[in-house]
Amino acid sequence: MSEVNYQQPVSTVAKLIEMYNAGRRDFSRAELGDANLQDANLKGADLSYADLSTANLKGANLRGTDLSFADLSQADLQDADLRGALLMSANLRQANLQGTKLEKADCDRNTHFPENFDLVKAGLQIREY
Repeated sequence: MSEVNYQQPVSTVAKLIEMYNAGRRDFSRAELGDANLQDANLKGADLSYADLSTANLKGANLRGTDLSFADLSQADLQDADLRGALLMSANLRQANLQGTKLEKADCDRNTHFPENFDLVKAGLQIREY
């Protein structure tokens, strides 16, 4: 009987979706740079410390997802749902946030957003610890 090594980071979209559909939610440190996750449902997943740089997350359901310390630089998050997400110290530099739902998402002063991004208008809450 083989044991599954949960320490190995997820590195393919197919594996991520398969495991999510099987009930797993912990995908911290996933290596999904350049991944096509358009319209994916990853509601409530733990993607902390994940590499999602330049990923296509258009229309993805990331509601309540933990994206703390994740690299989302240059990711396409157009029309994605990040309501209630954790964005502590996440890197969203040069990300496309057009139409992204960010109400009640939490960030901190170490979260990096695209230049001229209006946190208040987006409904984001800055948490002080």
